[in-house]
Amino acid sequence: MQVNNAAPIGVFDSGMGGLTVVAEMISQLPNESIIYFGDTARVPYGPKSPDTVLRYSREITSYLRDEGVKALVVACNTATAHALPALRREFDIPIIGV
Repeated sequence: MQVNNAAPIGVFDSGMGGLTVVAEMISQLPNESIIYFGDTARVPYGPKSPDTVLRYSREITSYLRDEGVKALVVACNTATAHALPALRREFDIPIIGV
C-alpha cells in the first residue's frame, strides 16, 4: 500500500465520545487532517452482539477508506474489542484501537 501523507486520518466511535481522542490527536499532531465518524444513529454499541458490532465497524471502515484516509483510529472500546483483529486483516491501512 502506498500512503498519501497528505491524506487525513480517520477516527470512528459509536457516538461522540471519540471526540476526546480527536482533541488529543489535534494537540499531538497539529498538522494532520482528521475525518471523524460518530455513529449516532446506532449508538450505543455495548448491548449489540459481537457480530453486529463487527458489521458496523466494517461498514464504517469501508466508508472511511473510500474517503481516502491513510490510517484509522477505532475510538470505541466495544468496536476495538469485537472488530479490531478482523479490520486489521481485511483492510490495507494501519488501524489502531483505543
